[in-house]
Amino acid sequence: MSHFPKDFLWGGATAANQVEGAWNEDGRGPAMTDVTTGGTVNTPRYITYLDKDGNPGTLTRGQALPEGAHYAVLDNYYYPNHLGVDEYHRYKEDFALFAEMGFKTYRMSISWSRLFPRGDENEPNKAGVEHYRKVFQELRKHNIEPLVTIWHFDTPLYLEEHYGGWNNRKLIDFYVKFATTCFTEYKGLVRYWLTFNEINNTIGFIRAPKDKEDEAYQAAYQQVHYQFVASAKAVQIGHAIDPQNMIGCMICGVATYPATCDPKDVLENRHSWERKLLYCGDVQCLGSYPTYAQRLWDEHNVHLDITEDDLIDLASGTVDMYTFSYYMSNLVTTHEVKDMVGGNFSHGARNEYLQYSDWGWAFDPVGLQYYLELIYDRYELPVMVVENGLGAYDTVEEDGSIHDQFRIDYYREHIKSMDEAIKNGVDLIGYTTWGCIDVVSAGTGEIRKRYGFIYVDVDDEGNGTLDRSRKDSFYWYKKVIASNGEDLA
Repeated sequence: MSHFPKDFLWGGATAANQVEGAWNEDGRGPAMTDVTTGGTVNTPRYITYLDKDGNPGTLTRGQALPEGAHYAVLDNYYYPNHLGVDEYHRYKEDFALFAEMGFKTYRMSISWSRLFPRGDENEPNKAGVEHYRKVFQELRKHNIEPLVTIWHFDTPLYLEEHYGGWNNRKLIDFYVKFATTCFTEYKGLVRYWLTFNEINNTIGFIRAPKDKEDEAYQAAYQQVHYQFVASAKAVQIGHAIDPQNMIGCMICGVATYPATCDPKDVLENRHSWERKLLYCGDVQCLGSYPTYAQRLWDEHNVHLDITEDDLIDLASGTVDMYTFSYYMSNLVTTHEVKDMVGGNFSHGARNEYLQYSDWGWAFDPVGLQYYLELIYDRYELPVMVVENGLGAYDTVEEDGSIHDQFRIDYYREHIKSMDEAIKNGVDLIGYTTWGCIDVVSAGTGEIRKRYGFIYVDVDDEGNGTLDRSRKDSFYWYKKVIASNGEDLA
């Protein structure tokens, strides 16, 4: 017997920069993803630029742009986000397939630079505004509830180059204008909103040389503070424009365990949860910085630009729901480890009790139940799992069928864990699998790392028909939704 509530929001999730394509159409300005090349599981994605003398160059994530240089699209590289899977032109076809599966909700994002090409304009780009209006109307036609992420790693490139991105307090006002436009234009069409996607990534996955760590943490904590304030202001505005709006945070939920029963490992794991997961959740759900924040700042000599008005906004702009991504778990240890694994920008010691994917991701559905119960106990807010999925190779058979039993097995076990969490009292209101249709991987830029129930005929170089086809998991998920999580066979 299923414990899922009768109005449970089953669906799937994508991000504009990974599916839309049309990167320079209808007035859209570029974002960082548009100057980011493809990569693989073993080779990084590069960010391309021209230096002050016009010479081409590349950076990896986290590296600073050389003085006088500017980001640029270069002829000798392939940029997979330029095409995505062409949902910008094919959204009606895709939504019809989502409706065939029985989706109750579709999580998507609005491309900031499609509404404000530079990011600092006074008025939005009308073509961008109208595109998303049509998108939401099409979803409503199919009785699919939009769940909209306002910022999903796509700050307009102009704001990155000319203002320093989220290092600059001015970004708060630019974001608030963008969010206000979304709330105003789509009032009555969208009710569920997320302010920032995986807001904790900035401080959770810092990779810096030892002598640059303090500088990196100072920047990261400051950027996240400005995003906290922007989110809190947006929540207040969203509620004022439409009291029906339900606005949430979104956390990258990588559950961690101590690798041994050494008390030092246990304490290290607690501190890891505080820095990587609870810090952002506490501020956005509870409205103030937690007691351990000062310890985290002191560890790296961090001194934040925080005003009294900021603190008032944080207290007044707490979120209505807690949403998170969950793909895997990791181990935390103070001991030297040789067997390391990693995925989704996260790394840790191998857990001998778990299996791992080709991309180093641990298969741990019990970790999802653990995370749900811990988080709901802490915040007592409605919860959604808004990303959960398995990136893997798919094989297209001669007759066009795709037998992705491994994906079905992955989802089945995670849905069972959600059911257990609900039985144990968690107010779980929705579940959107990541990449309900194949998407460009954020981590590697590949298409071959496929997530979807719907296969897209395109390869890592953009070759293919872009035709859509149903995998076995498509029919399985349709059955799951129809039975409200009861039929998982």
